[in-house]
Amino acid sequence: MHLRSVLLTVACVWSGYAFAGGGPLGIDHRVSFDNSGIWKRSNQTALESLLIIGEFAGGIYEGGETRLGKTFWQAIDSSLLAAASTEGLKYAFTRTRPVQNNDPNSWFQGHGHYSFPSGEVAAVTSIVTPFVIEYRSDHPFVYALEMLPLYDAVGRMKQQAHWQTDVLAGFALGTASGYYAHHRDSPLILSYMPHGVFIGLRRSW
Repeated sequence: MHLRSVLLTVACVWSGYAFAGGGPLGIDHRVSFDNSGIWKRSNQTALESLLIIGEFAGGIYEGGETRLGKTFWQAIDSSLLAAASTEGLKYAFTRTRPVQNNDPNSWFQGHGHYSFPSGEVAAVTSIVTPFVIEYRSDHPFVYALEMLPLYDAVGRMKQQAHWQTDVLAGFALGTASGYYAHHRDSPLILSYMPHGVFIGLRRSW
């Protein structure tokens, strides 16, 4: 399963230079701040917005009867589930962000401390996961989509918004949401539609 390979790779890379790390896995440390080039914050927000707009636009256009359309709706289910999960955990753990305090063991700090887990990494991962699971056998190049949450994770750390375990948790939550959404017989949102389907604009035209 791609979850294990992605998490293992990321953990090994980051733990390799975490000489004096902390946090639950002992790998958390503040990364040097970088908000330039590809790591510019606006690029990451644009990526997340594009993926969210794309999943809804694709779902509405394709509908829920085609293979692609169903996958779009699974991605929508997945991203909504991931958003709810990460938001709840942020308020439960209230972990301090690296930019706020260079102590990865600062948990339960109250209002304004929402580092764990990374909601953005979870969102990006949750959207791409249903597509990877659905098309990996037919089109192995779909695994390239995994580079998107990895890029976002590194960017969030470079801007000192998250610790290493924050983004790993985001990966895990996003993948779990995507796996659950993909293995449902019918997308959750579409189950509220008449007969459990949605006729896309493509069919209407």
